[in-house]
Amino acid sequence: MSSEHGWRFDAAAAPHRLLPSVRARSTVSAVVVLALALTLAGGLIFYVLQRSLIGGLNRAADVRVNEVAGQLELLGEGELDDYLKKRQSQRDGQWVQVLKGDAVVSSSTYDTRQGPITGIRPADGETVREEAGPLKILDTNRPFLVVTRGIEYNGETDTIIVATFLSGQRDTVMKMLGVLGVSFPLLLAGLGGLVWVMMGRALRPVEQIRSRVAAIDERELAERVPIPPTRDEVAALAVTMNEMLDRLQTAQQAQRQFVSDASHELRSPLATLSATLDVVDSDVTGRAWAELRPVLRTETERMGVLVQNLLLLARADDQGLKIVSVEVDLDDLVMEEARRLRTSSSLDVPLSVVPVRILGDPYKLGQVLRNLVDNAARYAQGTVALSMAVSGSTALVMVDDDGPGIAPNDRDRVFERFVRLDESRDRASGGAGLGLPIVREVVRGHGGEVALGASPYGGARFQVQLPITIELGPLPGDTGEIPVQPIEAP
Repeated sequence: MSSEHGWRFDAAAAPHRLLPSVRARSTVSAVVVLALALTLAGGLIFYVLQRSLIGGLNRAADVRVNEVAGQLELLGEGELDDYLKKRQSQRDGQWVQVLKGDAVVSSSTYDTRQGPITGIRPADGETVREEAGPLKILDTNRPFLVVTRGIEYNGETDTIIVATFLSGQRDTVMKMLGVLGVSFPLLLAGLGGLVWVMMGRALRPVEQIRSRVAAIDERELAERVPIPPTRDEVAALAVTMNEMLDRLQTAQQAQRQFVSDASHELRSPLATLSATLDVVDSDVTGRAWAELRPVLRTETERMGVLVQNLLLLARADDQGLKIVSVEVDLDDLVMEEARRLRTSSSLDVPLSVVPVRILGDPYKLGQVLRNLVDNAARYAQGTVALSMAVSGSTALVMVDDDGPGIAPNDRDRVFERFVRLDESRDRASGGAGLGLPIVREVVRGHGGEVALGASPYGGARFQVQLPITIELGPLPGDTGEIPVQPIEAP
């Protein structure tokens, strides 16, 4: 139902508005179900009891009709009247009449003003029953059951009528209904109270969980909800809530650590820039500007790279890396990095490539190779080797150096943000600790993986695995299987 104001009645939500708590809805539902069950049970009891009582009355009436028919043949109409009146004291629940036509010739009552009980006149040998209404025992308008039979006497058909009163049976049924009427509400009330108490106990842990969660804010993520001793759904809910809080706390700590590390990294170039500007301002000759200009440029570029890397990682966390998939000659990217390193350093750069074309983002893949090559060049003593291979549908790119290497326990940590290892890889000799995390994000964005192991040259080997989605046929160096990671030195 809607009105001019746009309000719409939602029938499904109405019970939740009237009974806002699970405890109330469960209690009402249990009481309603029991009420329906008791109503059906009471109706069945009434039906069975009525049929039993009515059946007994009909059988008794049949016996009385047979008795009266026999006495009519034996005694005749005159003496039968006296017989019926004498026997009436022993048959209080029945009223007998014998009719000839519409005239009462014999009756079990002394009241001569009583006319025929019924207008039914069955033929000779025919028995007709006249039942009470649908609720036979409770029908006060027809307070008796009537059985009539036609019998031939002296060439005419007499009618024997036996009317059985229902007052005694009605009293029995009314007592039964009274007992049910009292016991049913008591049962419903007892069940409602029991369900209310049991649901309260069952939901008490839920309320404890709710109140504890409501009290937890971003400053109290170390708090945990109580786990009830039961092994049910509520305990599972508490465990799940605690696991969620663990994840939230871990994410919050990582976020705070990320902000702290980013602030720390930005503070160093900003301090250098501020100090340089102070020196330039205090120099009236202008020579300081010429001397410190390279410093300003270097720190500005460093801060720009840092901000760009932070932005890339933030976007990766928020909505994932957006990879522009085009055809990329991976071997060309590797050779370009080898040429760049040879022209910018005095390192020995062995190169071994095979032609491989994949679908990917050439800019981000180039950034991956540059980060790996720069990392290797930063710690290499004299050699940085670049090599490629194909293993099935996977392209392998290896970057080796002959530096100090990375201990096995630290090979996973180097891919975490702002992580620096020992003094040989500190800020003075390296970057901000974001290059390798960017490598992992970009490689995984391309459906690949990066692994770290020991290099045959004595240092570290970074191996990038990327899926080949463009078929070029069998290539040199295709081994048919991917080496087990991490790669150890022979």
